[in-house]
Amino acid sequence: MEFYNPLPAVAIGGPPHSGKSVLAYSLTRALRARSIPHYLLRAYPPDGEGDWFLEGEPDLVRHLRIKGAASDRWLPLLRQDVARRHLPLIVDMGGLPTPEQESILDECTHGILLTPSEAARREWAGRFAAHGLVLLADLRSDLTGENRLEATEPVVRGVLAGLERGKTASGPAFGALVERLAALLRPFAPDLYRRHMATAPAELTVDLDRLVRRLGREPTGWRPEDLPAVLDYLPAGEPLALYGRGPNWLYAAVAVHALPSPFYLFDARLGWAAPPTLRIGDPSIGPLRVEIRREGTAPIPRMDVFLPEAYLDITEIEGLAVPAPPPEGLMLSGKLPLWLWAGLARLYAPQTAWLAVAQPQLSAGEAGGAVVVHSRAGFPVGSVISLRGS
Repeated sequence: MEFYNPLPAVAIGGPPHSGKSVLAYSLTRALRARSIPHYLLRAYPPDGEGDWFLEGEPDLVRHLRIKGAASDRWLPLLRQDVARRHLPLIVDMGGLPTPEQESILDECTHGILLTPSEAARREWAGRFAAHGLVLLADLRSDLTGENRLEATEPVVRGVLAGLERGKTASGPAFGALVERLAALLRPFAPDLYRRHMATAPAELTVDLDRLVRRLGREPTGWRPEDLPAVLDYLPAGEPLALYGRGPNWLYAAVAVHALPSPFYLFDARLGWAAPPTLRIGDPSIGPLRVEIRREGTAPIPRMDVFLPEAYLDITEIEGLAVPAPPPEGLMLSGKLPLWLWAGLARLYAPQTAWLAVAQPQLSAGEAGGAVVVHSRAGFPVGSVISLRGS
C-alpha cells in the first residue's frame, strides 16, 4: 500500500537560468516572515545552493560550493524524503531533470511554472500534468522586463523580472503567489506544531521562534551575540531538543551545551533525530572528505568538510571516523545538515580549546565569519572569527 502524505509539496519547474533558485529563496523568506512552517528542498544533484549560497560572500561561496553528485545514489533517498516529509515542502526541481529525477514529481502535490518562453512553458506544463500536479502559478521570467500581474484565478499569471542572484523576487505577481502559497500552507500549521511538540523525545523542548522573540528579535534575526544569553537560559548538561529554524552555530552550541546528556533536533525530512555519534580515526573511508589547513597571520586551524555525494543518509554517518582536532582550537566549515554540525560539535568541543562554526552569511571582513560555539580558552562564545583567520 502506498504511503499517503497530506502535507503539500509544491514543485517549482522551468528551464535552466530562469530564476527558479531566486524565486524559491524569495518564497521561503516571505513564508518565514509570516511564520508559516515549511522547508525548501533542492531536488536535483545538490551543489550546495541553499540560502547561504544566495546570501554568502562570493569568494567563500565559490570555495564551498560542491558541483553535483558523483552518481544517482542520492535519488532514492531524496524521493523518500519528499514522500515522508514532516513539513510542507517547496521543491526546486532544477532545470534539466533526467527521467529518473523527474520521478520526484510523483511525490509532489502542486506546481509553480517559471519559464522564459512559450516552448519552455509547454514542456514544463506537460511534465506537471503528466504527474498530476495542481498548478498554482504560471509565471513568465523576464530578466530585463517589468513585473506584472495578469490574473489570480484559476492560477496566478504574470511576469517576474530581474531574478538574478543577489536579488529577491518582488512585484504584484510575486505578492499574489505568496498569498496563494500562504493560503495553502497556513491551515496545516497549528496541528503540525502540536503534533511535533507532543512527540519530542526530550522533556525540555525549545521552540526557537519563541526563544528568539524573548531576545527581542524576529525569527530570522538570530545574531552571534545572542549565544551567551541562550546558553545562560538553557540548563547545562540536561537532555535538550530544538525545534524550528536557526543557524548552524546555534544548533552546534546547544548540542554541546547538553553534553553529556542527549540532544535532539527536528528535521523536516527525518522528524525528530539525534545527531550521529562520531569517532576519531582515519577519515579516508566514508561519505565525507575532510581537509585541515591553517590560514591567516595567526594561523588558525580550519577544517573544511565536503560531501562528494552531496546528499547524506544519516544512518551512514553513525560511527563514522573523522580526524582529531588541533588542541589549540578549530574552525569548522562546509555545507552540512544541522544534525551533522551537531554531531561534529559534540565530538570536537571537549577535545579542543575552542570550537567555531562557519556561517558564510556573516560578515567578518570579506571572508565571511565563523561563530565560536564553545570555549575553554581564547575566543569567547558568540564572537565571530574571519574564515581566513586574520
